[in-house]
Amino acid sequence: MLDSLLRVGVLALVSLALWLIIWSGRRFVESRRRAVLSGAPGDLPSVPGREDASSAPVQILNFSSPDCSQCFRLQEPALRRLLEARQDAVTVLHVDAPSTPELTRRYQVLTVPTTVVLDATGQARAVNFGFASTERLLEQVDAVLAEGDPEDVTPLVEPAAFPSP
Repeated sequence: MLDSLLRVGVLALVSLALWLIIWSGRRFVESRRRAVLSGAPGDLPSVPGREDASSAPVQILNFSSPDCSQCFRLQEPALRRLLEARQDAVTVLHVDAPSTPELTRRYQVLTVPTTVVLDATGQARAVNFGFASTERLLEQVDAVLAEGDPEDVTPLVEPAAFPSP
């Protein structure tokens, strides 16, 4: 009986410790996301392609690295589908995270891929640490577009139109 009680106690402690670790990790990530979203809009340092992006009302910074397979196998196709759906309303700027430490720090990049959705003023409106699906990106872009001019927003494309990679 005492042995069973001890095992249940150890299991409860391990479960509590695991819950605490997960809770702490989620709070950490959420604090980084809030820090990015509450930052003041500003000019981006030199990002290749930034000059061509000034006319798009929404810009997405796509942080990746050369050795990130998820960046190229999952995130790139999702971004291509987003560009096909929203065409001139969105510009994607590809950022090599290891070679741009200033941007990486500014946008609290914790992992690659990371995508940051910016409005026309350069204010971060959404941050996705890790892979962001086409549907998620469409929702975030549409939210930014709706705040600019609700009549210019094309309704969200049904998720079935974009098969998951």
